[in-house]
Amino acid sequence: MAADHAGVELKDELIRCLHELGHQVTDLGTNTHEPVDYPDFADRAAEAVLSGAADRAIFTCGSGLGPAIAANKIPGIRAVTAHDPYSARYSRLDNDANFLSLGQRVIGPGLAKEIVHIWLETEFSGAERHRRRLEKIERLARAHAPCSPDTSASEKE
Repeated sequence: MAADHAGVELKDELIRCLHELGHQVTDLGTNTHEPVDYPDFADRAAEAVLSGAADRAIFTCGSGLGPAIAANKIPGIRAVTAHDPYSARYSRLDNDANFLSLGQRVIGPGLAKEIVHIWLETEFSGAERHRRRLEKIERLARAHAPCSPDTSASEKE
């Protein structure tokens, strides 16, 4: 779990709820209302998933939008903003999302808990059509990735 300053209360409430449900949770901050930049904390949460330290990441902020945009820039992360149970379920079932972003100013704690519960309990279907689509997304990411800094201009031509 991670948050920016606009999502601290929801993060803390969700952590308590997740502990009650028996989940292990790592709090990656922030823990104050002092303004911070959400990309820094989205990166922490995404890195926890990519390193295997966490199975999935949940981020709370004001809207839930910016952290999902930031996290989706990181290869291997499939971030979504879900503010309803249907989106939460299908982001996992069809899209194998591994990063959930929620807006504290958009949804209340009761709905957030329901969304998180559904998102954590729903497994990827593994259906061939969904695997194929995820592979296409990965190909898009590779095709549009910037060249590595080690590649000289002459090697690009």
